[in-house]
Parts: sequence; structure tokens; C-alpha cells
Amino acid sequence: MTQTASTDQPTPADLQQVTDWRRHLHQHPELSFHEFKTADFVEGELRKMPNLVLSRPTPTSVLAVLKGQAGPGRTVLLRADMDALPIQEDTGLEFASQNPGVMHACGHDGHTAMLLGAAKLLAARPETLHGEVRMIFQHAEELFPGGAQQIVDAGVMDGVDVAVGTHLMSPVPTGVIVLRDGPLLAASDAFEIVIEGRGGHAASPHQTVDPVVIAAQVVLAFQSIVSRHRDPLEPAVLSVTQIHGGSAHNVIPGSVTLGGTVRTFDAALRDLMPQRMEQLLKGITEGYGASYTFNYQRGYRALHNDPQTTEILREVTRETLGPDIQIVEGQPNMGGEDFSAYLTRAPGTFIVIGAGGPDAAPHHHPRFTVDERALEHGVRLYAAAARRLTQPA
Repeated sequence: MTQTASTDQPTPADLQQVTDWRRHLHQHPELSFHEFKTADFVEGELRKMPNLVLSRPTPTSVLAVLKGQAGPGRTVLLRADMDALPIQEDTGLEFASQNPGVMHACGHDGHTAMLLGAAKLLAARPETLHGEVRMIFQHAEELFPGGAQQIVDAGVMDGVDVAVGTHLMSPVPTGVIVLRDGPLLAASDAFEIVIEGRGGHAASPHQTVDPVVIAAQVVLAFQSIVSRHRDPLEPAVLSVTQIHGGSAHNVIPGSVTLGGTVRTFDAALRDLMPQRMEQLLKGITEGYGASYTFNYQRGYRALHNDPQTTEILREVTRETLGPDIQIVEGQPNMGGEDFSAYLTRAPGTFIVIGAGGPDAAPHHHPRFTVDERALEHGVRLYAAAARRLTQPA
């Protein structure tokens, strides 16, 4: 494709509305699978726009479909996530969360506002658009099993030719757009292990089967999986992040619970990790005369960007945002994203939009926020990507 992307230019009033949308959503965050008021608000704003066909694929998601009037073309999915996190906000913002213990600490309020802004631009000019644009305002990105797979199961991806997602990133400076061919984000799995020993008095450890000592051995043994059981050139992470057990200094508990996460890119290695974990777990617990339960939950798939789509979006970014925008090649990140579910049904690309800088609070932090100047970049990229990618191949 060599045609020039349409330069949808939001007016200052449009951008103020996008900012207002973001701030309203920030004040009223809702947790994964509970985005009822958020979805109602989004649907209400979309109903003010012409030419959109709206539906609710799930109770807390919203789909807006726009048919182009410029002729046949491809079907493009644009995605924004809407859910918040169980975090008490500590930003001091005038529009800080009004829901105690719940906060938009990952930028999803901005994603939703940006896609609303793009919907407004696109819906105003269907005569200049080919094909079809499906804009999905998705629930539950933050919590397994994730909203994206439910959206796919609801049929939203049927007939889609290409998918585009974005993510505001606070550690990346505003004015930087990150694109990458191939693997970008890892498969993110979780596990819980309960080691059952035999409790007793801490002064008589020989009369117990101490699950604390066994748990310590398991944690240390797990570290050898990444260092000794996989190709050192293949990325993997195994992190034990929780240990729970015991209630008194003089009591050996009867059980200890471990929890954590496993991150991989390669599908075969993803299958291997729980096998090796259970082999070590079984051997160690049997050696100490204990037992265990092992619950391994496969989370989001690895996210691999389509090279052809990514190259088109590099062109779109340069044409749309101009010479002041810096486009950088991203590096694989062991974080996870359920946008990968859409990519099982169509090729696509996930774009990282700089929205802060090195000194910004990290994602999932009580003081997280985004530079609202980055919202314009997202609005224009969503709209321009839709116009370019819907053009006939």
C-alpha cells in the first residue's frame, strides 16, 4: 500500500472533549468484569455520533461498527480497554478516583477516551472511508481469563482482516511511538502451590514435616528451571511472588502456599515450564514425606506483531504525526496483554504511545498518571490506521 493516510485533524474542542472523557473515566474507575457504568457511559457518548451501529458483545463491553461509504475494502478492528485496578490512588489530581481502592493505574481511561475521539472523527466522514471499522471498547484486560477472549468468542472478530491496539506508556517520553515486528509481549501464566506437611511445636521439629523448609527448597529449585532447563537464548521468567504460612513464632504450620507467574514467548517452552515445575515439586515433597497441590493457570498468549501491518503503521505514524514524532523499534517485554487473543484470528499490531518520561510513576503504581498531550497522538493514530488499513488490498 502506498496511498497517503488521511490526516484526520481533531480540533481544539475535540481534544478538550477527549481530555474531559479521560478525566471522567479516571474519576469513576471500575474493576475487571464490573465495568457496567463505564460501558454505559461509553455507549451514551457513542450514541451522540452519527452513522455508528452499536451493540454489547458482553454486559460490560461496547462495539461500534462504522460502514465506509467510499467503496469496498477491508474490515479493521480498533481496540481500547476500559478496566481499572484494585489500587488506592495517591496522585492528588483534581480528578482523582472517587471509588476507594480502585484506580485507573494503567492508562485504560486514556485508551478509551482516545478511541472515542477517533470514533467521532471517523463517524463524521464515512464517505471518505472504505470497508468497515469495528471499534471495541473491551472489558477486563487486567484479570484472567481476560475480556479479549470473550470478545472473540462473541464473534466480534468474524470477518476481521486486521486488528490494531494501543497502549499509553508512562516510562516512554511523550512524543515517542514504539513499534516492533514480531514478539512484543510474553505469554503470562500464573500458579498456586499448596505444600501439605505435618505441623507441630517449633521446639520439636523432628516430630513434624516442616512445609516451610520444603517451600524454601522448592523456591530455590525453581530458579534452576530458567537457568538450566531452557535454551539461554530463549526468554523466560519464573517468579515466586507469594509465600503464605504460619501464624506464630513457636508453631510449625501444617501447610504453606506459594504463588507466582511464568512468562515465555515460545509456545513449546510455555508447555515445558509447568512440566519441569511439577517434576521438581513432586521430587522434593516426596523426599520430605509431604504432599502438594499444583494449580497452573494459562493466561494470555504471547503477543506477536504482524510485520506487514507494523510497517504500514510506521508509514501512517510518520505521515500523520509528522517529523516531530520519534519512532523507535521496541524490544520484547515480559509483560502480558490479552490483545493477543485478537491476533489468533487476524494479523495485527500493538502500538506503544509515549505518555510520560523516565521520572514518571510506573504502571500499576498509586501515583501513576499519563501526560494528556499524548491523547492526541492516540486519537490521530487510531483514525489514520483505520483509514489506511480499510483500503482495498
